Amino acid sequence: MEPGKRLPGKVAIITGGASGIGEATAKIFASHGASVVLCDLQDELGKRVAGEIVAAGGSAEYRHLDTRNEAEWTALVEAVEKTHGRIDVLCNIAGIGSAVDPSSGKRARMELPGLSLDSWNQIMAVNAAGVFLGTKAVHAAMKRAGGGSIINISSICGIVGSFGNAAYNASKGAVRIFTKSAALQYAKDQIRVNSVHPGFVETPLAAPGLVGDPGKTRMDATPLGRYGKPSDIAFGCLYLASDETAWMTGSELVIDGGMTAN
Repeated sequence: MEPGKRLPGKVAIITGGASGIGEATAKIFASHGASVVLCDLQDELGKRVAGEIVAAGGSAEYRHLDTRNEAEWTALVEAVEKTHGRIDVLCNIAGIGSAVDPSSGKRARMELPGLSLDSWNQIMAVNAAGVFLGTKAVHAAMKRAGGGSIINISSICGIVGSFGNAAYNASKGAVRIFTKSAALQYAKDQIRVNSVHPGFVETPLAAPGLVGDPGKTRMDATPLGRYGKPSDIAFGCLYLASDETAWMTGSELVIDGGMTAN
């Protein structure tokens, strides 16, 4: 093993890799020797991230992926295994925080009791069903590789409630419990499945809620006195992807600046 490299020779698929936590994870994984396949719907941004990784001496490629589409998952896994010969890590990072009103094209109301079934389904499709489909899709390839690590991004909102977004809470709670079930079912194949629970992190997804009065409320609830950076979460993913966690599955890694310790 090359000194300082924690993922040498590993092949990692990272969804939501075009920005935020996914971008940071892709770059850190590549710097630790992984061949990274970053996926997203934001093609221009995703290609830029892959290009930056390659320019820095890493191995990366970008592939378009709608995580809600099972056929796209199947095609992705087949292509990655054919190209790289194996799949060792899957990071299910892609997610959304709010739905879009189909009639106006604007952010839909997410508070109860005004939350619509359509908005509920939009959130669940990406945040929960997308994780299910990815976890299912990589199983056979990881088994052929002799095992692997699946890392599912949940949230502190999968552990505690919030005042404004029941659908998001429900989707992240689903990821948390689904992860434990998958961990039990995949253990015989030496495939580890763990969840990560970020607090308030400075990402494009979270940005609207980190300013003004909502931002003050969130900052006041964070004992360490700052919002998280995408790299704070990415380093947690690096730990779970590495062989250092070979005896860790079905666990929850909370990275929240102390918020849930209150």
